[in-house]
Amino acid sequence: MRIALPYLDRVLEADLSWGRPLPPLDISEAPPLKDVDAALYAALEAPLGLNAPLRETLPDRGEVLILVSDSFRQTRADRFLPPLIRYLEEHGVTGDRIAFLFATGTHRPPTDGERRAILGESVYARFRDRVYDHDPQNPAGLVNTGTTSRGTPVYLNRRACEAAAVIVTGTVVFHYFGGFGGGRKSILPGIAGKATIAANHALNLDPIADRLNPDVAIGRTRGNPVAEDMLEGSQFRRDLFLINTVLNRNGQIAGLFAGDLAAAHGAACDLARSLYGAPLRERADLVIASAGGAKNFVQSHKALYNAWQALNPGGVIILAAPAPEGLGGNRFAEWLALGTRDRIIAALRARAEINGQTALSTVEKAKNTLFLTEMTDADVHMLGGRKSASLEDALAEARRRLAANGVTAPACILMPSAGYTVPIEAGATPEK
Repeated sequence: MRIALPYLDRVLEADLSWGRPLPPLDISEAPPLKDVDAALYAALEAPLGLNAPLRETLPDRGEVLILVSDSFRQTRADRFLPPLIRYLEEHGVTGDRIAFLFATGTHRPPTDGERRAILGESVYARFRDRVYDHDPQNPAGLVNTGTTSRGTPVYLNRRACEAAAVIVTGTVVFHYFGGFGGGRKSILPGIAGKATIAANHALNLDPIADRLNPDVAIGRTRGNPVAEDMLEGSQFRRDLFLINTVLNRNGQIAGLFAGDLAAAHGAACDLARSLYGAPLRERADLVIASAGGAKNFVQSHKALYNAWQALNPGGVIILAAPAPEGLGGNRFAEWLALGTRDRIIAALRARAEINGQTALSTVEKAKNTLFLTEMTDADVHMLGGRKSASLEDALAEARRRLAANGVTAPACILMPSAGYTVPIEAGATPEK
C-alpha cells in the first residue's frame, strides 16, 4: 500500500507493507462546467423554486448586497461573480448600488490578500471600498428578526436586513451537524449574532440524555433540529436569492444552482452527496487521512470526524492536519481544557457556546489519533492526541498500538481528501 498525503506545499509518502489495503475513500470524479458564465446566466433566467428570472425581481433603487463566504470556504466565487455583476448591470443595477458582505459567522475576517483571492482580482479592484465584514459581537450591527419555533433568538446583520435585495452565495459540502453546508448556513451562522449561533448549535445535544442528539447527523437536513432551525432562522425575508456551487476534487465548479433558498440548496445537496459520499465496504483498523489546507484544527476536525466514520472500534487514525493557525475558534481551547466528555456536556447544558460541540466531538476521537501537524505539542496534548514527527513515525506507532490490541494485519483505508469525503456504509440513508 503506497500512501500519499497532501501536506502544505508537499506530499507525504510512505509504503505500508504490513497492512491489508481496502479501497481508498475519495471524492468522485466530475468534469468542470464548460462555460461558467453561460451556466450562471441560464440559472438566473430559470431559477429553481421561483416563478420569475432574477432580472424581474431586482429593485429599482437601493443596495443589492451579495453575501460571500470567508477564507475558510472555497466556493470559486471569483469565477461566478464577474458574470453575476455583468448580469445585474445589464438589468439596471448600477455598480455603485452593489456591495459585498463576508458571511464570517464567528470566524476571523479575511485578510486583504484573502479578499482579493475570494472575490477575484477584477471584482476586488472595483469594489474594495464596498466590501464589509460581518461582526457577530457588535449589537449595533445586528437586528432582532424574531425567535424560531425551537427558541433561538434570531439576530442578523443590519446591512443585510436593510438592503434592497440580498443575493446569497456559497458552496455545498457535507457538514457534520448542519447536514450540508451552503444555503441557509450563509445566513445562520454566516451573518448571525453570537447568541443566535450559540443557541442554534446547542441543539446538537440530546434534550434528555447526556449525548449528542442522534438526529443531528452529517448529510441529514430533514428531521435534523440544527439544520431545520438554521433554515427557519434564515427566513427573515422572503426575497433572498441563492447561488450555490458544488466543486469537483480539483476545486473547479462542477455544478451551479440558483433560485429559492431551500429549492436551489436542495438540488445542490443532491449533487454534493453523489460526489462527496464514498461507499464504505468495510471499516478499517487504520485510517490514514488528510485535512488538506484547513487553516486550524476547528476546520481540520471535519476530516477527523469523517475518518472516524470509517474506523473500527479500537482502531487508529493518522491525520495530516497542518493547521498553521493553531487550534482556532473563539474559546475553543477553554472547552478542551474541561478535559472529559461529561464535563463538556455539563458545561454545554449550563451555557451554550459555539465551539463546545466541536470540543466534545474531538475529545471522543483524538485519543485514537496520531497527528502530523504544525500545531504545538501542547495544542495536540490538549486535543487528547499525539503528535508524530513524520509519517513513518506515525505508521510505526499505529502498528505498535494495533499489535497491542491483537491486530497484526490491520485493514487500512486511505482518505486523501478527508475534510470533504464522507464514508457511507451499505444500506445507510444519509438523508432522513
